[in-house]
Amino acid sequence: MKAAAAAAVALGLATGPAAGCDIALLLTMDVSGSVDAGEYRMQADGLAAALADPAIVDVLVEGRAALAVMQWSGVAQQALVVPWRRIAGPDDAARLAGEVQRMERVYYASDTAVGDAIAFAAGRFGPVADCRRHVIDISGDGAANAGRPTGAARQAAARAGIEINAVAIEGIGVAITEFFRRAAITRGGFVLTARGHIDYARAIRDKLFRELVRPSG
Repeated sequence: MKAAAAAAVALGLATGPAAGCDIALLLTMDVSGSVDAGEYRMQADGLAAALADPAIVDVLVEGRAALAVMQWSGVAQQALVVPWRRIAGPDDAARLAGEVQRMERVYYASDTAVGDAIAFAAGRFGPVADCRRHVIDISGDGAANAGRPTGAARQAAARAGIEINAVAIEGIGVAITEFFRRAAITRGGFVLTARGHIDYARAIRDKLFRELVRPSG
């Protein structure tokens, strides 16, 4: 039995069906002005490491997941930097992890428009309409300071059947965690807290596993 399947059994969890796409997961990265070059690299490397983790690879393959990566910052600053990739086997996951590690940063020194990021992400699921679940991952180190209201963007996404979860990258305290919990995640969604960018790799790995391996019953 694969490592992830064994872990799922031990935790009383169930993975998605192997026959079709269980989840389309759009991973978003904050590249606003509060993120310096070193912090960007921690995010990119951390996400790439999570996608290469054997336990994550197992559940991606078992669920026939589709993933894409988006970078976002201020108003009209959102880009799908890695388009949708279907994960049918370990080689697909390895190629995706490599793409993530090599991707270039597309925005610098701008605002934090969380609502605009959610709205843009919500419109990107057309190519993966066959997947059973549509999920947006919002990762960021700041509350919204520009653009459309975050809560309204969340509501529109929820009406379209899209789930939103988050990783809050905190300095001191839990202000970003509380902002994401209050304004960004959908009903049934969750926020994981990273204690600085250096903790992002751990947080994104834990979040991916929680999203991909669903509670049974």
